[in-house]
Amino acid sequence: MSAPVKVHVYDLSKGLAGQLSLQLTGKQIDGVWHTSVIAFGKEIFYGPGICETEPGRSHHGSPLRIIDMGETAIDEQTFAEYLSQIKEHYTADKYHLLDFNCNSFTNDCLGFLTGGSLPSYIKDLPSDFLSTPFGAALRPTIDAMFRGRAATGVLTPPPDIPNDSPNPALASSLLQAVAASATSNSSGAPSSSRNYLPTPAPTSPPTPVQSNSLTTPVHIATNPSSFHNVLHTHRAVVAFFTSATCGPCRMIEPVFEDLARSKSRASDVAFVKIDLSVGMSNAVGGEYGVRVTPTFILFLDGNKTHEMKGVNAPELRTQVDLLLYQAFPPHPHTTLSLPAIEAITLNAILFSQVLNLDTVLAKVTGFVDAAPSWSGSATKEATKQILAKNIIPYLKARGSSSPPNISFDPWKDVTTSLATNLSAGELFPVADIWRIALLEPAVCGWSATKLGPESPILILLSKAEGAPRNYTLTVLKMISNAFANNVIARELLLSSRSSITTLIVASLLHDDATVRLAAASLAFNMAAHLQRLRVEKVRGNVKEDDVGENEDWDVEMTSALLEAIEREKVNEEIGTPW
Repeated sequence: MSAPVKVHVYDLSKGLAGQLSLQLTGKQIDGVWHTSVIAFGKEIFYGPGICETEPGRSHHGSPLRIIDMGETAIDEQTFAEYLSQIKEHYTADKYHLLDFNCNSFTNDCLGFLTGGSLPSYIKDLPSDFLSTPFGAALRPTIDAMFRGRAATGVLTPPPDIPNDSPNPALASSLLQAVAASATSNSSGAPSSSRNYLPTPAPTSPPTPVQSNSLTTPVHIATNPSSFHNVLHTHRAVVAFFTSATCGPCRMIEPVFEDLARSKSRASDVAFVKIDLSVGMSNAVGGEYGVRVTPTFILFLDGNKTHEMKGVNAPELRTQVDLLLYQAFPPHPHTTLSLPAIEAITLNAILFSQVLNLDTVLAKVTGFVDAAPSWSGSATKEATKQILAKNIIPYLKARGSSSPPNISFDPWKDVTTSLATNLSAGELFPVADIWRIALLEPAVCGWSATKLGPESPILILLSKAEGAPRNYTLTVLKMISNAFANNVIARELLLSSRSSITTLIVASLLHDDATVRLAAASLAFNMAAHLQRLRVEKVRGNVKEDDVGENEDWDVEMTSALLEAIEREKVNEEIGTPW
């Protein structure tokens, strides 16, 4: 008799991921998904081991959504035996927020019960997160948290969050809250309604600590469906068939994990461990004729390409490198020796000179007082107060050990009101304030959340067409500084590439050499940002859509730069001919 199977989906961030992910990562992530299987009147999930409770009674509360996964022909006793077999894999010390988590367990159970798998938006969440620059930078921090837990049983507080995070304190607290929720053994349900399957006593010599912690991106497959899912979602797959009592397997396993750590590529390359003594893993081994352990089988586009048996670390490394070469042959240009080009830094050109801020404030205040009329969300007096009491003091405190803890939202209202009521000729000190402000990571993090008409950068950019020399120059410098931040650069390319290109092309042919130099700097920063993405794409760290290729833009920018170079003569700013 068949039984229904459902999946409960929870957001471990309690909505914060949807609100803050764009600010922290540059990519919209709607939730940090935790899943559990509902079958035979029980909710089963992985956290502090394999846990069972009444549906909807776990410490995660009510599910955000319920996914109907169909029905299973497996009976309850067979499923219970399967859980008992895999419990030594799904232990508390092996939990890892990115690599081996509740979704790994749910996917295994679904494969056993129905042959299905979780939706891609849940399975691909770790890859989506790690594909962002901030996610990649945060990976060592997450590994350190769970490596400490594997050794001590206590979740280690996040070590130093990378400095390029828009808000390190916020990132740290959010990460700690999500990790604690994922691994908590507390519950709002009565203790009698919960059952934590105990970790079995070891039946073989202990596995090395580096394997237990699973802080490497190794997939675990315990049934054919979960293994086939990995084959279908990754171009290159390295499968490691092992068993709990295999001594040679423990010798070669650190090499396998080291390869997984260094060679895994988001959704392109996967390293899978199949323990033939667990669950239905023997069915996976039988499908590919595995009779001894350790056995390694390599797959390309789902097809078996090579098999090797025994402990031979050099041969394993060679075969993995050959597989990846076949799957991702290097771009022809990577074989060229171009030392002059390789020596060019891709660091953004910054305009970091800070003028006398009191003078800048006096100039803006004078323009505000002289305005014949005023409209907008911020009145004249409010505008002057926010400038004098909020914005200028914050900029004066740049570089201090304890900068003022202020809200940046009034900055948007002030910028909008100033842009509405002042002419472009009077706005250049406002753009200069933003040029300086965008050198601050906290301001950049806030700015990345203000898109479209809410973006002060785009508000000031919209006034640049046909503007006087001073305003054009200052806006070029402001946007150049903005491109030093990957998140803002991405948003500017997505929303305003055409407007920025129009400004650059016109400014490259400007009569003033300083304007031409600022335009060339902005053009370089845009090109450098795109080149960094191309390099990361070749390395497999970003997806095709994130690179933002546009051949028409390439042609337009190249034509404008060639014409500017043709016209350019020796000038004092650069010191040499172009």
